[in-house]
Amino acid sequence: MSLEDGDPLRPRGQQLSAVPRLTEMRDHSLRTPGGIGTDAMAAVGDKDVTPGGASQREWQPEEALMTELAELVKEVVKSSSWWERHGVDISILACSILLLPAGFLCLRSAQAVPFLAGVLSLGVVHHTLTVKGSHLASHNALTESKSWGKVWAVFFIELCSAFTVEQATYNHVKLHHGYTNVIGLGDSSTWKLPFLNRYVYMFIAPLAVPILTPLVALDLLRSVEWKAALRTLCCMFLGFYCHYWLLLHVSGFQSPWSALLCMLLTRSLLAHPYIHVNIFQHIGLPMFAADRKPKRIHLMSLGVLNLPRNPLLDWSFGHSLISCHVEHHLFPSLSDNMCLKIKPLVSQYLKQKKLPYNEDTYSSRLWLFLQRYEELMVHAPPITELVGIQ
Repeated sequence: MSLEDGDPLRPRGQQLSAVPRLTEMRDHSLRTPGGIGTDAMAAVGDKDVTPGGASQREWQPEEALMTELAELVKEVVKSSSWWERHGVDISILACSILLLPAGFLCLRSAQAVPFLAGVLSLGVVHHTLTVKGSHLASHNALTESKSWGKVWAVFFIELCSAFTVEQATYNHVKLHHGYTNVIGLGDSSTWKLPFLNRYVYMFIAPLAVPILTPLVALDLLRSVEWKAALRTLCCMFLGFYCHYWLLLHVSGFQSPWSALLCMLLTRSLLAHPYIHVNIFQHIGLPMFAADRKPKRIHLMSLGVLNLPRNPLLDWSFGHSLISCHVEHHLFPSLSDNMCLKIKPLVSQYLKQKKLPYNEDTYSSRLWLFLQRYEELMVHAPPITELVGIQ
C-alpha cells in the first residue's frame, strides 16, 4: 500500500523513527490525490493551513494537529448555509421518496423497458433510503435537532432498512468510528465470511443481503430493551408489508411469490457495491492493537480510504461513504454535502502535514481483493505499531 510521504510502517516488533511521518506497510498501489484547487484556501479565507512552516509542524503533537484541522473545518461549516449543511442531502432523500409512485407504476407494464425502468428506479430509491438515509441518520447529520434526529433514525434505519437503531448506532458509531481499524473492535471483521471462497463472497453472497439484514437484526434484538425491540419489530413488519402491499395492489403482481421475488431483486440491486465499498475502504489498511492505537488524526488518515466519485453511488450511498470517507471519519457529524465541501481542505492539510491521504479506484481494490482474498478476508491481519507517536 503506497501512502503519502514519510517513513515506513512496519508490523509489531519492528521500530520506526519517532517522527510522525508515515507511509507504506505493503504494496497495495494506492494513489495520492491530484492537485488541490483554490476552493480549499477560499474556504478558510486568507489563513495559511501551515502556520509556522512544515518543518516545525512535523513535530507538532497529534492533539494539536487534530485541533488545528477541526478549527479550519469549523470555519467552513460556520460560513455554510443551511442548504449546504443539510438541505442538499434532504432534497436527495425527498426526491427519492417522490420517485416511489412512478417506480411502482412502471412495474404494471407488460413491456420490458418500462418494467426494467421500474426495477431500476425502485432499487436506487431503496438503497438511497436504506444506505444514505440510514447512515446520515445514525450520525444525526440530517438535522441539528436531537429529537428530529431520533425520528429520522427510526424511519430510515428501522422502517426502511429493517434494522435496529440502538445496535446500528452502537456498532457503527461507537465501535467502527470510535475504534477504526482497531483489532477486535472497529476492524470491519463483521464483514468477513472466511468459509466462502473469493468468487462466492464477492459476486454471489451480496444477493443475500436483503435476507440476512433482518435476520441479523432479529438476533441483535436480544441485546436491547423490550420496548425498543417491540418498536423495531413493528417498524420492520410495517416496512416489509407496505412494500409487499404496493407490489400487489399498485404494481399489479398476481402471485405473492412474484411480488417477493421483485422485492428481493430491487433490494439487492446495489448490494454488490454496498459490500465492496464497506470492505475496500478499511480492510487491507494498517490495523492496530487496542492498547497501541495512534491518536485520532493518525488513526483515521492511516485506516481509511477514499474511492473516486461515481454519480450512481454518490446519489445512493452518499459522498461520505464513497469519495469523502476520510473526511467522514475525521468529522462524522457532517452531512455528505459538507464532507464534499471540506474535502479539498482536509486533503491539503494532511498532505502538508506529511500524513497519509489514501485513495484508490474501485477496479483496483476489486482486483486486489480477488488476488489476495485469503490474506485480507480469511487470515488475521498483521498489527501495525507506530513507535514514537502513540
